[in-house]
Amino acid sequence: MNERQKTILVAEDDTEINKLICKILEKGGYRAVSAFSGTEAELRFGMETVDMVILDLMMPGMDGESLLRKIRTDRKSEIPALVLSAKSALEDKVTLLKSGADDYMTKPFEPDELLARVYALLRRSGAKEESPEAVFGEQVLIFKSLKLLKKGRQVSVKEKTLTLTPHEYEILLLLMEEPDKVFSRESLYEKVWKGGYYGEDNTVNVHVSNLRKKIASVDGEEEYIKTVWGIGFKMA
Repeated sequence: MNERQKTILVAEDDTEINKLICKILEKGGYRAVSAFSGTEAELRFGMETVDMVILDLMMPGMDGESLLRKIRTDRKSEIPALVLSAKSALEDKVTLLKSGADDYMTKPFEPDELLARVYALLRRSGAKEESPEAVFGEQVLIFKSLKLLKKGRQVSVKEKTLTLTPHEYEILLLLMEEPDKVFSRESLYEKVWKGGYYGEDNTVNVHVSNLRKKIASVDGEEEYIKTVWGIGFKMA
């Protein structure tokens, strides 16, 4: 395989965090380029063939929002941009997304989640990438704003943790592991409850309905679980 290694520009003024991000990216098979200010990042952007940028909001010289605007407006670049910052207020996220950010993570962050976000953004932009599962052992699944961490069985939407029953979690895990597959009610019942399915049993429908309600309580605008009439369910 002779594809060019993807280069990711890391604009972060905290030396230790910058090194950590670069180490995670390199472990994931990417080439990382460091910049410790917005001004340096802009210079690096002009010198390197960059496939993606990870940037902090609060940087000396030029802040992250200004850098993002320059990348989008002056450079006319549509490369994926992931904002990483301690700020977590909703209005900050909305402003950044309107300014051209593709995704937003708050500090502190999990290494496996960061790599999964990078992979998802590059895939969405059309770049062919090796899945991060090979590096982190399939520990994180992401679908739209829904995230499932197998370690600890944690599920969140837009960084807000959901409290799921064991059966709700198992159903969601099956769906997210194969988001393009339609699972029949019979299949879900047999895999989750480890028993025979009886056609009139409404158990699966009730659990899927509860899952939808819990997800919608955080993000009611997006559809996450789709009903395929006459068959079963899949990720939307």
